Amino acid sequence: MEAAGSTVLWRLFRAGATKTDRSHAVILPGGPPHTLAFFANDEMDRVENYETMDLALFRADEIRGSLLAEDWKEG
Repeated sequence: MEAAGSTVLWRLFRAGATKTDRSHAVILPGGPPHTLAFFANDEMDRVENYETMDLALFRADEIRGSLLAEDWKEG
């Protein structure tokens, strides 16, 4: 699911023995509240709302950093 007008913030992948997992974060149009959505393997994993864009971007970067620490790669 991709919302029309959404902005992709980052895309990550992790290759495993049997498949490649993919994850990405998007900011949905509108706001406030600003809606941050996370996708795992092209399915919405979670949605979070923030009063400011700065908080939404901070949270997206926090999740990205935790995934990179778990050996996910940019892509």
